Amino acid sequence: MALKRTKIIATLGPSTDKPGMLSRMIEGGVDLVRVNLSHGTQDEHQQRIEATRTTAKKLGKEVGIIIDLQGPKIRIARFAKGAIQLATGANFMIDANLPLDAGTVQSVGVDYKNLPNEVYANDILLLDDGLIMLSVEKVEGQKIHCVVKLGGKLSNHKGINRRGGGLTAAPLTDKDRQDIQFAAKMVVDYVALSFPRCAEDICNVRTLLEKAGSRAGVLAKIERVEAVEAKTLDQIIEASDAVMVARGDLGVEVGYAELPAIQKQIIGRARALDRAVITATQMMESMVHNPIPTRAEASDIANAVLDGTDAVMLSAETATGDFPDKVVESMVEICIAAERQKITQVSHHRLECRFKRVDESIAMAAMYVANHIDTRAIVALTETGSTPLWMSRIRSGIPIYGLSRNQDARGRMTLYRGVYPIDFDVAQYNTPTEAIAAALVELLRLGVIEKGESVVVTQGDSMGNRGGSNTLKIVTV
Repeated sequence: MALKRTKIIATLGPSTDKPGMLSRMIEGGVDLVRVNLSHGTQDEHQQRIEATRTTAKKLGKEVGIIIDLQGPKIRIARFAKGAIQLATGANFMIDANLPLDAGTVQSVGVDYKNLPNEVYANDILLLDDGLIMLSVEKVEGQKIHCVVKLGGKLSNHKGINRRGGGLTAAPLTDKDRQDIQFAAKMVVDYVALSFPRCAEDICNVRTLLEKAGSRAGVLAKIERVEAVEAKTLDQIIEASDAVMVARGDLGVEVGYAELPAIQKQIIGRARALDRAVITATQMMESMVHNPIPTRAEASDIANAVLDGTDAVMLSAETATGDFPDKVVESMVEICIAAERQKITQVSHHRLECRFKRVDESIAMAAMYVANHIDTRAIVALTETGSTPLWMSRIRSGIPIYGLSRNQDARGRMTLYRGVYPIDFDVAQYNTPTEAIAAALVELLRLGVIEKGESVVVTQGDSMGNRGGSNTLKIVTV
């Protein structure tokens, strides 16, 4: 099978705990795993992270690990007698003073006590990812009086969104702060922040991670209306190491009709600003219980690949679904088919730009050269993974091998489209020429290049220094 360039992220859960399942998924094409801290205990998450590392090492694979903070998802409380059925046209009240387990068919409590101060008459509140729609009639003290515009079954702890956004709950909760310490302890590669409103939210997480001794990248989940305003979006992207098009809550706030164009906008801006980007939510939703995807799902994944997403993500499909390994298999097949299209291999990225950094200039030049000669691969000897990141912003069908001695750099590179991280210690060689020769021997051993082929190599004259790539060579194996 052809080499897959788009990365696949699988969410861990009870279904991936089955004997042999994780191994089949990683062998099948999973590049990163997501640990969703909205569910489960830290002990369960730690066991899954350790199982991932053990399995990946056994298979000789680099698999990145993302911890996804729960964030301030605003939820209704609980119903006294279980789920209720809301009839369209009925009156219903959200009461911030109601005990958290006293909900009825007439009213329910809410975990975000400031909600009555942030909604007004004629606002539309969307519950359970938009499956229930309430129109606000009036607000009296802590009581939000509504009319049900779209009814249905409503169960405990379902999320609440306000159409058009505007709810101001801070993105970091006390639980998130504790979970950042856990992320540092587990030495993960990325920490995902839910519901960021501005670049400062990203910076706050980065500061907490650094204080905890973590070098994890910060991944911003774009899921608020406020976050997709042009200036704010660019600021969030630039403050982050990667972004996620989190289509669940984002789609509820902006409306499903607007979501496809916003997805393209986020992917485009992330690539333009040299950041990795993930497309997520319901990509293969039907495969939670079915062994094959729908045609619409195949088109959805393919379009994200054609737009240039670095990664596509699976949530319930792998965490609680019936066919985690088959989902991965299907997603790989769709990605590879989309990557055969010429649009994924032709780029005009930053042709008009001047570069301020030598290493960035080397990365851009390497891709230009590789795309215009007969070359088998691009080999980047890197300390931080920055050079492969810049390279991966250029559309190309040529694989980029990021060789680094640093685990944190290799972990970051698992997310970059078309980049394949390899453990390689450049510092043990006396000269750059020796290092290149040894790197080619390693790639020959792995079977990714063959004798007689040409490869493009980037490295620094002063080996082992961060940000030191200043050399580009075309060599024959």
